[in-house]
Amino acid sequence: MIIQTATWGELEINENEVYRFEKGIPGFEDSKSFALVDQGDNPFFYMQSTEDKELAFVVVNPFLFYPNYEFELAENEKEELDIESNVEVWCVLTVNKQVELSTINLLAPIVLNPEKYTGKQIVLHQTNYQTRHPLRQVGINQSSPEKEGE
Repeated sequence: MIIQTATWGELEINENEVYRFEKGIPGFEDSKSFALVDQGDNPFFYMQSTEDKELAFVVVNPFLFYPNYEFELAENEKEELDIESNVEVWCVLTVNKQVELSTINLLAPIVLNPEKYTGKQIVLHQTNYQTRHPLRQVGINQSSPEKEGE
């Protein structure tokens, strides 16, 4: 499948690996399908809309920067995403011209089911997480964004 993107022009993606967001992403409810685009030798990926070439988010595995990051995924959200065992968690970055001033949104992680290709951005409640945590390298490791059993 070829999609149009503002950053790379035409991009070939595997049609079977497009994530479906039934409710869109808050603020972008009209875009319901996204591809996770690997950027190679760095931990950053792009969550590119397959419907709007101008809509893409820089995302990262939050556990690379905040190894103790945690939240409980509610049962209704597990059901909505059809999650049985595997789940991936990504967080949106706000990239600053000065990279050291970039921030990560830990308040509203993007949760993906890599088996059913469903996704949702979940806004956490009753938490100290915020939308703009400093993006700092604390305990960089090579772990996958997958969290078994959540």
